[in-house]
Amino acid sequence: MEDRIPMRHRIRTAIALAMVTGLALTGCGGGDAAAGGSATLNIVGFAVPEAANKAIAAEWNKTDAGKGVRFKTSYGASGDQSRAVVSGLKADYVHFSVTSDVTRLVDAGLVEESWDDGSNKGIVSSSVVVLAVRKGNPKNIQGWDDLIKPGIGIVTPNPASSGAARWNALAAWGHIAANGGTDAQAQDYLTKLFANVVSLPNSGRDATTTFLGGTGDVLLAYENETILARQNGEELDWVLPATTLLIENPGAILKNADPKAKEWLDFVLGPQGQRQFALTGFRPIIDGVDTGGVEGALDPNNPFPAPQKLLTVEKDFESWSALSKKFFDESEGIVTKVIAASGKAK
Repeated sequence: MEDRIPMRHRIRTAIALAMVTGLALTGCGGGDAAAGGSATLNIVGFAVPEAANKAIAAEWNKTDAGKGVRFKTSYGASGDQSRAVVSGLKADYVHFSVTSDVTRLVDAGLVEESWDDGSNKGIVSSSVVVLAVRKGNPKNIQGWDDLIKPGIGIVTPNPASSGAARWNALAAWGHIAANGGTDAQAQDYLTKLFANVVSLPNSGRDATTTFLGGTGDVLLAYENETILARQNGEELDWVLPATTLLIENPGAILKNADPKAKEWLDFVLGPQGQRQFALTGFRPIIDGVDTGGVEGALDPNNPFPAPQKLLTVEKDFESWSALSKKFFDESEGIVTKVIAASGKAK
């Protein structure tokens, strides 16, 4: 069975395959997906939700709307994928880590400005930032303050290419700023945190692969990545910090998309699609979704515990437009400068 293969090997294979232009994947292994004359949807996404999207596609292929639909997929670092679509990579539907990567497509005239007008505000999947640790938590990591202690090696992706990295950095900042600290104190914390970074891979999935390969003591990660790792036989634990950030991943249909893309998005946002997200470790974005029996979770029947303080972009960081300039501007962004000063950036 595929899910018995160690995750580090599956991840490496997925990364290699994602680089192949025109990789064709059906949502399921049945003959319906190969029916002649069926629609083909091109999905371009960040690496982390590949397993979830594949599971959703398999369920959709069982419905009248999705019967016979095929998929061509490309997955990688969110920012890189967004720029690739602007440069001509064919896409009907994009699923990125951060809203600013869809905004880039809006600015390029590829996605309608109204893409986030719906009740979901353009968000299709969600998670939270957690602190993944080795099995048994040998370094006794209990929260953000432990990450800046001497001798703690941190793995987190590079914000220059990865949306996951941006969520991680914002959560770390919020640990100070949302608990009474000043911007200067929050920046000092980030400086100490990045001083302990031992690896800065290109994407969230690359970071997971690096950590599972034995690098570092702590991985800053999506909660769903840790659940998926355990589903695939990896041994690790994680800590839900007292203060963390709600990760909200956007999805959008391109202007010239196949008409089937709208039906696909409707399914993704519905209870069946969101159930598949839950089963692969994502927190559903709508109410009423069954979240029981999530294998790999610390508690499979209560897989998504509520953090003591859950930050959001809208409530705590104004907007993606504002925070992108403040934290991630290529020359003046706070996080950009902190990483440059640390000497850890490639």
